[in-house]
Amino acid sequence: MHFLDDALFPEHQQPLVITAAPYGPEFLPSDSDDIPVSMDEQVQKAVDCWNAGATVLHVHCREADGSGSKRLSMFNELLSRLRDAVPQMVLQVGGSISFAPEGEGESAKWLGDDTRHMLAELDPKPDQVTIAINTNQMNVTELMSADDVAGTSLALPAYHHAYREMWIPSGPDFVEEHLRRLQKNGVQAMFMLGDPGQLESVERLYRRGIYTGPLVLNWVGIGGGADGPSPYNMMEFVRRCPDGAVLTIESMMRSCLPLNTMAIAMGLHVRCGIEDNLWGRKGERLTSVQQIEQLVRISRELYREIASGQEARRICRIGEFYSTTDETLAKVGWAPNRRAGQQGFTQLAA
Repeated sequence: MHFLDDALFPEHQQPLVITAAPYGPEFLPSDSDDIPVSMDEQVQKAVDCWNAGATVLHVHCREADGSGSKRLSMFNELLSRLRDAVPQMVLQVGGSISFAPEGEGESAKWLGDDTRHMLAELDPKPDQVTIAINTNQMNVTELMSADDVAGTSLALPAYHHAYREMWIPSGPDFVEEHLRRLQKNGVQAMFMLGDPGQLESVERLYRRGIYTGPLVLNWVGIGGGADGPSPYNMMEFVRRCPDGAVLTIESMMRSCLPLNTMAIAMGLHVRCGIEDNLWGRKGERLTSVQQIEQLVRISRELYREIASGQEARRICRIGEFYSTTDETLAKVGWAPNRRAGQQGFTQLAA
């Protein structure tokens, strides 16, 4: 991404899109008073996040007993109710469905490819489904201190070990087939990327015409198999993104606020909620709604407007797909593919 002399002036920046991740699938209901369990509570949590200023909702779902749901029928029910309760909100289903372990001592893992492919068939369809690129470690405990997980199930040795050993199954066959199914059904892929190498893999998918939609990204700075929350890591990822990308910054625990503050100042977009972070000041819990309200205040102090639902849809280019690989590359801001016999560097314009 390029930053011209006036790029940090809010009048030249898009309104801020805030993604709320309030469902916390890695935690148990006993871990926090802020975890919604019943269907009514899950819907109300979305309404509360919308009223606080979030325009994208990262969706997971729980069964009545509080366990993470792996039933597509439950997601269909929740999505249907969310469409009625928050009709302008961008609904983004987490592509893992639920990675919580079934019981103490069991592995934390994502579901199999066949089940995850079924996310393209949800009815009503979500606006986005997240997708990770390249099979990789996802050790979310690497950056968590004892203070971070105090009073939660992640402080229990068995649960901690389960998440320490979690990994992302996302090989080439799965990725290509999943993108094909999402695009066929008009569902946007939200790429969850942990480093520039994963961005390079996405670029190759675009250059080969496997996906012809907008480049909508989360930089996932959570360590343990992805970039850690260093500003240098974030800035390198930002530098490597083409100008047409829509980039949201995601981190974990108390790294979320400083990195999100940087993102707001730079004209990028942000994500918050108890799936990522439980804390405000050290030792003080913050709810998902309080985290959203905090980012709204920071953005307004910087004179940057908060996106409406309609603006969030426009910024994320919901429902937009392109006819050819060349058109897609031009829309995203990547240089065109090399023409047959062409020598030297490619150029954006003929």
